[in-house]
Amino acid sequence: AMPQSTVEPSSITFSAAISACAKDGGWQKAVHLFRQMAQRSLKADRITYNATISACEKGGAWKAALRLLAAMSRSKSEPNRITFNAAISACEKGGEWANALWLFSMMQQNIV
Repeated sequence: AMPQSTVEPSSITFSAAISACAKDGGWQKAVHLFRQMAQRSLKADRITYNATISACEKGGAWKAALRLLAAMSRSKSEPNRITFNAAISACEKGGEWANALWLFSMMQQNIV
């Protein structure tokens, strides 16, 4: 019999799985995968944050999107236009126009 080997997922494989969840409307699963990364001591990068925030946007989960954006700001990952657009769109879908406008002003201050 062949020896069994285990392949450990990387931040790249997590990002791909999170993006797949986003396409399927599974924002809760995307957030769960995002949390699993931290449990495995894998650092989320901008791509991972953007994929997870985009999943939240597609599911209209504006609160989760804003929590992720805040966590991103506390980490070393810098939000970009994609990040802000997804978070603004999540707020718009949730009828959170004040938060959307606040994010827009934050985006202009960050000059992304």
